[in-house]
Amino acid sequence: MKSRIAEIRTNYALSSLDISDTGDDPILFFQKWFQEAVLSEVLEVNAMTLATASKDGKPNARTVLLKGISNESFLFFTNYDSKKGKELDENPRACLVFFWAELERQIRIEGGVTKITKEESEDYFHTRPRESQIGAHSSPQSQAIPDRKFLENRFQELSARYEGKQIDLPANWGGYAVKPERIEFWQGRQNRLHDRIVFEKNSDLKWQKFRVAP
Repeated sequence: MKSRIAEIRTNYALSSLDISDTGDDPILFFQKWFQEAVLSEVLEVNAMTLATASKDGKPNARTVLLKGISNESFLFFTNYDSKKGKELDENPRACLVFFWAELERQIRIEGGVTKITKEESEDYFHTRPRESQIGAHSSPQSQAIPDRKFLENRFQELSARYEGKQIDLPANWGGYAVKPERIEFWQGRQNRLHDRIVFEKNSDLKWQKFRVAP
């Protein structure tokens, strides 16, 4: 098994990335690549790995969904009492990673994280399917529960309680904004000589860009 895993590899050859291709605004270039991924019918195109760390530096990662870009920040929503929520309270920095295998592309985004306003969270919450709104109330995310039936019973109880009514935004649920300080665009190339173009904020908070070795 160890030998077979070690032998798994893909030789990337779909495209290339020159530093001149990216322009001067990494947010605009992200949106360009994102749209290309949408048109290519990438599965779960807005899925991204969210990496966080506790105050003592213990890392953690999971997959969440990008739900928008606003004020040059990347938005996602979650339960504030979840493990990631507690880690972001302790250490409000994160890294996001998109990997679109169909295009042999990866994007890494590093930056500080802040909660968005309650009003912004409410606006998004009420666009979600009703079942998802009830699910947000039903699940004490990241906490130990006795069994699956616990969740199903909570869901049924809350469905009955909110029947015919607007569902309130849970007090412990809402959005985060990741404000990028560094964005790397990666395009797979042959012989593992991948293209990597990095944008990084300088001391004047202006974007500078450069190529790094794979």
